[in-house]
Amino acid sequence: MQARRVAVVAIALVVATVALVLGWPRHWLTIRQDDQLLAVYPGGKATQFSLRWRHSVEEEDWIETFKIVNSAVQIASTRFKTFGAGVPADAGTRTTLEHGWVVMTGINRDVDPLTVQAAAAEQYRFRYEDGPWRRLSQGPAAPILVFAAETAPLIELWPTRLATVWRDVRD
Repeated sequence: MQARRVAVVAIALVVATVALVLGWPRHWLTIRQDDQLLAVYPGGKATQFSLRWRHSVEEEDWIETFKIVNSAVQIASTRFKTFGAGVPADAGTRTTLEHGWVVMTGINRDVDPLTVQAAAAEQYRFRYEDGPWRRLSQGPAAPILVFAAETAPLIELWPTRLATVWRDVRD
């Protein structure tokens, strides 16, 4: 009888733990196209991601780095090779030259949600934390993607989160 009670308590604890893990609201970085959820990444404090593309006029790569601060996406820094059309003269608190790149840091401006038209011609790429760069569009498509900081329980996002992990492991 005692062993049966221990087993029932253990099962109850496992069920309660799973329910808590799945139901507790967490912070996420989500990527959507229209109303479709495309990818979900952990989006807690200090989460960082970058977008890289080829500037259509300057024909040089441009990289912007974003972070999640106070449950919002903020632009943290930008880097590019040459000044020209659409390029700021300065932004943030510090501008330096690093290995041929003009780097502007300390921008820290909310851009949540961040909407990007990821035209294939500009070779838009995405990087979560320090992971590999991933293409955001292929062919003639120019999807409009929305990057946002969201709070939701895993149970609401788990199919897309699982697909994101699977895609990242496979690539």
